[in-house]
Amino acid sequence: MSKLVIVGTVAFDAIETPFGKTDKILGGAATYIGLSASNFDVDSAVVSVVGGDFPKEYLDLLSNKNVNIDGIEIVEDGKTFFWSGKYHNDMNSRDTLVTELNVLEHFNPVVPDVYKEADVVMLGNLHPMVQQGVLDQMNKKPKLAILDTMNFWMDIALDDLHAVIKNVDVITINDEEARQLTGEYSLVVAARKIHEMGPKYVVIKKGEHGALLFNDGHMFYAPALPLEEVFDPTGAGDTFAGGFAGYLAKTEDYSFENMKNAVIYGSTLASFCVEKFGTERMQSLSKGDIEHRLKDFKKLTQFNIELS
Repeated sequence: MSKLVIVGTVAFDAIETPFGKTDKILGGAATYIGLSASNFDVDSAVVSVVGGDFPKEYLDLLSNKNVNIDGIEIVEDGKTFFWSGKYHNDMNSRDTLVTELNVLEHFNPVVPDVYKEADVVMLGNLHPMVQQGVLDQMNKKPKLAILDTMNFWMDIALDDLHAVIKNVDVITINDEEARQLTGEYSLVVAARKIHEMGPKYVVIKKGEHGALLFNDGHMFYAPALPLEEVFDPTGAGDTFAGGFAGYLAKTEDYSFENMKNAVIYGSTLASFCVEKFGTERMQSLSKGDIEHRLKDFKKLTQFNIELS
């Protein structure tokens, strides 16, 4: 069975959208990635840190989804990373209300020995030096290293970000971040410039407008599935990344053609994530749910046309 290492935050979130608000609930990039990847037959492990205030039931949730938690450090006298945000009516923009780094401020990831030869490494959104620290611990170069990042690191740690980008095979960012990283408005040009920075594959997420995959002059577009209701977009990008990484780890096929399928799986899983607050929908997801929605995706994108 292929091994997948996931590094990122395991955290508390408090979310407000036009549909309601929550108190502190389970969140964090690695949580969403792990829950999403758990839908594939892979041996995955989360590398993260939490405080003594983090409920055991949340750790059990990951364990019960066959996500290894040996790499989650528990700082008993510390507090877990906390983020609070409020979404605007369009659900595409949000205001960050509170960010408390807490134990994350001094986080030094430790990859469990049994996962140091993992085939796939998914570097969730964290400081680039932390992401590089995970790659440095691997006993061999992973067959596929995937990096997610955000504009915050472009603002405060651009040199470090460029350094780790050189060492990964795939980068996943949104359209705004791709433009900031390259200074280019055209996403096609931006993808080419990012490709020149090191990654062979560039995935640009466009939220409700789908995702683009670029590789060496080739391009693929996957729409987002139109949904009747979107309750909470938090974690959708991480859920996409988990589906993308989980599918590739399972199939062990890292070709452009198979990455198209990985993008579809990522988009499919993200479409579930937004249906309820936090991780609630991902906790109850079944393989039957996923298969049914994949069929909806196929109907949405498949057509016959005669070309002369």
